[in-house]
Amino acid sequence: MGLGLIQKVRDFAEFTPDNDPHGEHDFGSFEHDGRRLFWKIDYYSPDMQGGSEDPSDPDETQRVLTIMFAEEY
Repeated sequence: MGLGLIQKVRDFAEFTPDNDPHGEHDFGSFEHDGRRLFWKIDYYSPDMQGGSEDPSDPDETQRVLTIMFAEEY
């Protein structure tokens, strides 16, 4: 199940002003095995103690992908 979910996140392209109002492409949702899932990418500082000051700089950012069942949100 895990690798299939990651591929669905990679392939996700259904960004709209409703689900991506800031054009960051860091959130989405899809159906998998009959269930709705949400995914979200968060951007942390290198020490993981707070948000990244520059999410576009890979040297200053640790990215974390969370995939969850919509009903658990």
